[in-house]
Amino acid sequence: MLRVNPFFPSLSMFNKIPYSVIYRSGFRRSFRGFGACHCHLLAKPVSISSVQVNLFAVNETRNLSAVAAAAATKSPLNTSDTSTKEMSNKERKKAKKESPEGAFKFKLDMCSKHGKLEEALSLYDEARTNGVCLKLHHYNVLLYLCAREASGDGGEVNELKELGLRRGFEIFQRMVGDKISPNETTFTSMARLAVAREDPDMAFELVKQMESLGIPPKLRSYGPALFGFCEKGNAEKGYEVDAHMAESGVTPEEPELSALLKVSIYGKKVDKVYEMLQRLRATVRQVSESTLQIIEDWFKSEDAAKVGAGSWDVEKIKEAVVARGGGWHGQGWLGNGRWRVVRTKMTKNGVCCSCGEKLVCIDIDPKETENFATKLSELACNREVKADFGRFQEWLQQHGPFDAAVDGANVGLINADTFNFYQLNNVVNQLQQMSPSKRSPLVILHRSRVTGGPAKNPNNRNWLESWKKAGALYVTPPGSNDDWYWLYAAVSSKCFLVTNDEMRDHLFQLLGTSFFPRWKEKHQVRLSVMRKGLMLHMPPPYSIVIQESESGSWHVPSITDDDISNPRQWLCASRSSRKSSS
Repeated sequence: MLRVNPFFPSLSMFNKIPYSVIYRSGFRRSFRGFGACHCHLLAKPVSISSVQVNLFAVNETRNLSAVAAAAATKSPLNTSDTSTKEMSNKERKKAKKESPEGAFKFKLDMCSKHGKLEEALSLYDEARTNGVCLKLHHYNVLLYLCAREASGDGGEVNELKELGLRRGFEIFQRMVGDKISPNETTFTSMARLAVAREDPDMAFELVKQMESLGIPPKLRSYGPALFGFCEKGNAEKGYEVDAHMAESGVTPEEPELSALLKVSIYGKKVDKVYEMLQRLRATVRQVSESTLQIIEDWFKSEDAAKVGAGSWDVEKIKEAVVARGGGWHGQGWLGNGRWRVVRTKMTKNGVCCSCGEKLVCIDIDPKETENFATKLSELACNREVKADFGRFQEWLQQHGPFDAAVDGANVGLINADTFNFYQLNNVVNQLQQMSPSKRSPLVILHRSRVTGGPAKNPNNRNWLESWKKAGALYVTPPGSNDDWYWLYAAVSSKCFLVTNDEMRDHLFQLLGTSFFPRWKEKHQVRLSVMRKGLMLHMPPPYSIVIQESESGSWHVPSITDDDISNPRQWLCASRSSRKSSS
């Protein structure tokens, strides 16, 4: 017998409601194949502390989204009259902001910004009482706040968790009644609410519904289901979500791979452990402390000691390493017996201070570099004045290639209150001496740096003129972002890039996380302040990435904050006895 939730007025509205044809902004798709279907939603009680909450059965929620997908009726705000047409854009914006819906939106956004669920719910109840027309954004903010508290992101107050869970499903029910079509944000919040009540199956079903409605899932859409299954120790369902992500073209990142690794270890699925380590190597390269601890615990475990080939074909392993570009073979666990697991460091030449193995430098495919330069050029032309960047490319073809490109603004301001041409010139001289051709590096400076301030000093003016005569100075035009110029110069010339810029802002995020970190690792020259001036730190002669050796040992690098003075920590896992056969 089903128990009635005192907080829900009725669930009868979910029974036998036909699908509708959906038309909404950004989404014009007809569901002719679903026309005759009906949705049957039952309820089951689950105790959350002292509160009984009606929950929708997982196997009966497949059409939950379709119930909410009826086209919303037009808001009175969409109606227009003569006075509205005559209003200016500024007046219309002001009227919209001061309308009941606009005022409600502003207050809700403030609640979202500060994580105030109770205040948002009070505003919501007041808005419904006053007959305010609620839109998709209103509902999404409310569902986000409910999911945030229900999942524990807002703190450890149990009452708020219960409140978020109870009101979240209630608000979604109301959204269904208002015939508001859900979007990806809606589904993600509902998936989080589902997992908050320990129902990852429902969260996964919601993701599947998204695809059936033509709404592309994002990585965050899969998170609740994936983490929910992994936390329950359900490896097979976790792999199922992982496979669905691959089919949808969604790439997991470190948190998702780390969760899959942990559940694979828990389930004693040694082949999957190997697979997840390889995927971390390919996708993440360097891992956080939490992931490093999971990997360390694995290599110290009894299961890790039992797995591995006692003998292997040495030539086959070498061929596999060469075929894959170096740094891994992918042929499975090698060796047997307990692992020697140590946190250690590498020498400047890449030799492990624990086991003595030398790490390799993994080559970058020249074609990848060419494709990256093309992408970089397209992005720069879209964000800079195309004619300006085009002139720079032509200049670079005439005067390049260079052995090094210098981010002049960054170098000139290291440990300096005002722009320091003296230390910039010292860096230029060091690079020129290091160059096989003894050619001066390319210096990129914004026009403002060469026309005013310290540039008026006679000595500084002489240095600028000497670089210009050598064809090694390019001045970027007013209004430009010189980051595009020095980065493109370094990539297209296949040369070193001298800068302490960590290249992590939104501009560099556009370049992706696959090729750019590998390129930067091999080409960025960093600088540190010494008593005699700036000291250059060349790129390491080995790749800072998870490496699997021909002998079966593993070396896993941790993430650092680009602190030159603090050596990176590595996890070394090796077998004390290695058997092989050729």
